[in-house]
Amino acid sequence: MSLPFELHHTFAKRLSGMARESHGEQQPAPSLLILNEDLASELGLDPEWLRSPAGIDFLCGRSEDSPAHAMAYAGYQFGQFNPRMGDGRALLLGEIETPEGLRDLHAKGTGLTPYSRPGADGRGTVRSMLREYLFSEAMHALGIPTTRSLAVLSTGRRIQRQVEEEAGILVRVAASHIRIGSFHYAAQTGQLQQLADFTIARHYPGASYKELFTRALDAQIATVAAWQHVGFIHGVMNTDNTTLSGETIDYGPCAFMETYDPDTCFSSIDTRGRYRFGHQPDILGWNFARLAESMLQLFDASPNEAINFAQETINSYHERFASQLERDFVKRFGISTDAAVSASKNANLRSEYFTELVEKQPDFTLANLELWEKLHGTQPTNPPGGPKNSTVPRVIPRPHNVEEALLDIDAFQEFLDAITRPFAPNAKYETPGNPEGYRTYCGT
Repeated sequence: MSLPFELHHTFAKRLSGMARESHGEQQPAPSLLILNEDLASELGLDPEWLRSPAGIDFLCGRSEDSPAHAMAYAGYQFGQFNPRMGDGRALLLGEIETPEGLRDLHAKGTGLTPYSRPGADGRGTVRSMLREYLFSEAMHALGIPTTRSLAVLSTGRRIQRQVEEEAGILVRVAASHIRIGSFHYAAQTGQLQQLADFTIARHYPGASYKELFTRALDAQIATVAAWQHVGFIHGVMNTDNTTLSGETIDYGPCAFMETYDPDTCFSSIDTRGRYRFGHQPDILGWNFARLAESMLQLFDASPNEAINFAQETINSYHERFASQLERDFVKRFGISTDAAVSASKNANLRSEYFTELVEKQPDFTLANLELWEKLHGTQPTNPPGGPKNSTVPRVIPRPHNVEEALLDIDAFQEFLDAITRPFAPNAKYETPGNPEGYRTYCGT
């Protein structure tokens, strides 16, 4: 029996040197824990079929009708280059055609692949998959470019992490899984131009190679600047976790900051705070400098001209990021853009505000709401189900709420409903917690 929808494999076919056919492992008792029916419908997928045995096999990477593939890439991990990496516990199931273009279906936690590290098991915990579901859907509701979550499954298997836990699979949806690390790998293996052409066709039609670089840079600047306005800390901004599409990807040891402190870091594996909140903009610039190194030969036939373009673009990075932050600040807080209001006045307001945040270290989300009230004379009124009149969220995935939601599926559903309506009042989830000492883990 064939799949009841059309599934493409353009990446695997056109970049065969960067993808290897692979299959998810046999699961003892796979079952669907949560399904994003709205997203399924947007993709043209039948929720009832996804719940069927054939649908569950497909989501686990075990469909006999359509081969899955593990993708190869490299990456700078905590500043150190690893030349050979790839999907060690994940599979690209294929691509769905949508009005917005192709969308990847990608399953995490499916078992060993040709790119798994020695000693790894290729699995993930249900808790880590449910966390990614919460965070990706919250980010989508906040209007921040992100992968989406389609489903979480339990495999019926127990695995050992910090403690023994239930193993699970997440199926996510992405504009693509082309990473800066994909370009590192392609540059080493003679597939650079092929990958660049594919990326242009997929994300930036008609762009030159230089434009591919600058447009991807600006897309990621817009995304990370949005992180900085809501207190999101990715936790592991390696080059293999930075996409060319601009989407946020790989929600491992991530969390939202509550008390404002640029040095906030929750990740258990980031022992030196490399990816702390205030350092994220610098890391993004560093990551794109590494991408420029991998793409040099595409920029210009003259090595000197190629280096000059790369250097000039990277030198402009901090100005580009600062400009994005200023634009976001004006838009987020509904500040007048009338010509009579000088740009310097808005810049001074922002500078004064963040200076005060550093000095007083209030709850960041509540402070943003207070600034809105100061500017407009009232708190934003965003009734449930109604149009929002601000871009300042009331509800974020606070650490204590996240951990409570992961204890019970009913609590999970209630919290999911709240964080996917972040601008609506919700007294239960607006209260700050006490994240001191809080640590996050990647689930591998």
